[in-house]
Amino acid sequence: MRPEPVTRATVDIPITRREVEQKGGRYGHQLISSSVSDAPRNIQATFELSGPHKMQRVEALHLSDGRPYIFEDRWISLETCPEFPKVDLAEQSANEWLVLKKPYDRCDLRFYAIAADAQVADLLQTEIGASLLVIERTTWIDDAPITTVKAITTPGYQLLTSS
Repeated sequence: MRPEPVTRATVDIPITRREVEQKGGRYGHQLISSSVSDAPRNIQATFELSGPHKMQRVEALHLSDGRPYIFEDRWISLETCPEFPKVDLAEQSANEWLVLKKPYDRCDLRFYAIAADAQVADLLQTEIGASLLVIERTTWIDDAPITTVKAITTPGYQLLTSS
């Protein structure tokens, strides 16, 4: 009896600016909020941490042709990324800085759908209850957490992977 074949797909972590531009759009970025605090328990659990960990939370909206494209809610470890607070988030997104400056060797990736609540519907300029794709990604270097992000996409967003 032959074992079942293992099938794999590779997903690259894109720089959202490049993703928008490759689709022919004009990229924009809006910083919504940025603050430093101890990570809440659910973020500690995501990173498999047993206690308090200083992190920077960044909420931002990526735009394509002036319209919402992806809303991201991100936590960045300040132990692993001590230089991150100096990044001008009005000029460069956390997504782009992290992809370019903090290579990872471990990544957890989760895809699921949600119905837009009032806050997300307002941010993404869509209807309350609209079906939205969520991409959650958590990265580490060795056992040290780098970032975890919940990226909520606008209706119609497509993610392509090929082998």
